[in-house]
Amino acid sequence: MSSTIKSTAELDELGKYFAIAARRIDSGEAAPEMFSAAVDTAWHRLADDPEAYEAFALQHAGRKLAHVEGGGSGFITWVSAYEEAYGPLPEVWFTNADGTLDTEALARYRETGEVRGEWNCSPAPGDGDDMAPTASYL
Repeated sequence: MSSTIKSTAELDELGKYFAIAARRIDSGEAAPEMFSAAVDTAWHRLADDPEAYEAFALQHAGRKLAHVEGGGSGFITWVSAYEEAYGPLPEVWFTNADGTLDTEALARYRETGEVRGEWNCSPAPGDGDDMAPTASYL
């Protein structure tokens, strides 16, 4: 990774998300929904450095990943895979782009173990050059 990219909680979570994405793609499942504006914002910032972005994707997903638009809302399907690999989702997943924590969504997750949300992008196999801007949605 480029020396200009510093590790943050959002980037750490993006790496885990990319690993889950690769496993889902390899097994023929749908790509995981990106429901966190905070993590998605880190994804966009990382993509500003194509060399670092490629290295990051190769390190965490074993391949290049593109950022593709595709919105929806509902049950976030990959939470159990995350929990099996890394434990409970941390607060950053429930944080919007300006750093505000959605305490209600976090509390629902902690009470039920399920996450419902909105998303407007996901990863897909690709060269990573087709980053499309997305709006904040938390």
